[in-house]
Amino acid sequence: MARRKIIGLITAVPESIHAKRVLQGVFDQCEKYGYDVAVFAPLTHFSMVHKDYVEGELNIYELPNFDLLDGVIVDSISLIENNDESIRNYICDKLKKECRRPVVSLNLPLGEYMTANSSDRPVFREMVEHVLDVHKVTDICFLTGQKDYPISEERVQIFREVMQERGLTVNAEQIVYGDFWYTGGIALADKMIAGEKSIPEAVICASDHMAIGLANKLADNGIKVPEDVIVLGFEASQEAALNEISITSFESNEAKTAAEAVNMLRQKIEPNAEIISYDVQKSKYLHAGMSCGCDPDFLHSARTFKDSFYYLFGNYEQNDWLNNIDIGLLMEGYVVEQLSATELPQECLQKIYLNTFYARPYSEFYLCLKEDWLNTEKVITKGYPDKMKTVVVTMDAEGTGYYEDEKSEIFETKWMLPQMFEEHEAPSVYYFSPVHFQEKMLGYAVLCRKLSEKRKVGIVYRNWLRNVNNALEMIRAKNSLRKLSIYDVMTGAYNRRGMDMMLQNMLSSAGEGDSLFVSVIDMDGLKYVNDNFGHAEGDFGIKLVCDSAIKTSRPEEICIRAGGDEFYVVGVGKYTQEDIVQRKKEFYDSIRMADRTSGKPYPISASIGCAIAPVCENLYIIGVVNEADEDMYKNKVERKKAAK
Repeated sequence: MARRKIIGLITAVPESIHAKRVLQGVFDQCEKYGYDVAVFAPLTHFSMVHKDYVEGELNIYELPNFDLLDGVIVDSISLIENNDESIRNYICDKLKKECRRPVVSLNLPLGEYMTANSSDRPVFREMVEHVLDVHKVTDICFLTGQKDYPISEERVQIFREVMQERGLTVNAEQIVYGDFWYTGGIALADKMIAGEKSIPEAVICASDHMAIGLANKLADNGIKVPEDVIVLGFEASQEAALNEISITSFESNEAKTAAEAVNMLRQKIEPNAEIISYDVQKSKYLHAGMSCGCDPDFLHSARTFKDSFYYLFGNYEQNDWLNNIDIGLLMEGYVVEQLSATELPQECLQKIYLNTFYARPYSEFYLCLKEDWLNTEKVITKGYPDKMKTVVVTMDAEGTGYYEDEKSEIFETKWMLPQMFEEHEAPSVYYFSPVHFQEKMLGYAVLCRKLSEKRKVGIVYRNWLRNVNNALEMIRAKNSLRKLSIYDVMTGAYNRRGMDMMLQNMLSSAGEGDSLFVSVIDMDGLKYVNDNFGHAEGDFGIKLVCDSAIKTSRPEEICIRAGGDEFYVVGVGKYTQEDIVQRKKEFYDSIRMADRTSGKPYPISASIGCAIAPVCENLYIIGVVNEADEDMYKNKVERKKAAK
């Protein structure tokens, strides 16, 4: 099977009704063609007040390797908030610099790239006709998007056409340019309240957000909706249905526009391939709310409310309840407490692994972190390192996947997710989401589902991933504190507390015939170095001795800084007297090499002594240490004599 072509989709806040419709159109069409889809999206709004968190979310836009994608769709409307186009402009510049694949922008122009324009002409005709025919008013204001945007001007043109067909003239005062966001509606309301603009009988808004901003601001200032002015919106969003003054709104046809974008890319990447039309099953566009005076569409409101409702108890008797987890089940699952209670990194990853069912349904889930994710001192806020590590992998089939370090795969970040390029039966979507704490990048998560799966990522996945983000940062902090408590800061060796903890684990795992091995190492001439060259040089010598102790140790052994210039190496396993002889030789060879290459005007040397004892119930550990210590001093004396 040849590798499936992959369409990249750059969007934002995939749980929004706008994004869901875009996703549906892209998925439906890509499924027909056997394409995969890679979605890169922050899960929160850009205008959120917590700017550090937003910065961490936006970092996901640094991940796409456009050379590995076959085409790119940019959901331009989702990249603009509060009339701020900086993110959209940044994406445009990034594409110009890095992308050599065909690009299609949805609805709004994006540089010189192709644009798939909205096909909502029949919907807007119905909106204007609803005001004229149902409410019998002709004094209508049309609030559209930014001036000179093709989508804004097209909607104005539809308004003019319908009005002219009825013999009604449209003057300049009736056309108002906004920004598709709450602020556009609020700005128009402010002018009406201040008397700068007369209050019409009806305002048709080219977006729900502008309609909500307008209706709420007017109502706050004593202008009643719909009694004094009718307000209509466009998109049939959750926000419109759940607003205190529910907004009469009309469903958009964004899915068809998104599907057309896929067709435009197909013509570029497979010029001779068949283009399949995207047929829309026309349903009732209108969802009446309180803002126009019609009887509200209670079924639509009820469904919207159900989607947003916090359930305390789910119906666990349903066979598919695990694939329909709501926000209530997530919150009542005490995920925060479960993840926060972990003490060790491996335990934290295990808990994340066990809680991935909150992200269902999925085919696969991957948690990819930077290799040194436990390092709290090295901070990255923009972009990703050259290599990443999959620390948690789960599959739809029970008992598959892993969270163990030894199974983790390290891969080059430019591949984004190597598994995406492997053969798989059905066309799939890969949701790439940022994993971070505030602005600090930790990695990213990838949720894979079949394109045929109706459920999209939403509030449950977003909040579950927030819990994961916080848990990872907490375990990073705990791990740093733990390291400070069991490691020597200067040398990186264990301290005595660390030795006690690690040795207990080693002895409890000892097998039959195992012995305890202890070597004691003491630096020679530290006082001479400190007195004549300074304590900084003495510290340098101590670290070199520690390095030699570690280099000549077995992987399963531990090195301990027992005092100022004294170190222990401790291990449990199969040891013989020949091992002691070999260990001493290797250590002395190593320290001599360190002395030769140090470039210091003073000698660096150390003495070593070793002892072994069978592991038994009444093992006297201090006795073994003392035996090794005596051997070390014996060797030190002999070496001094030999040096004279």
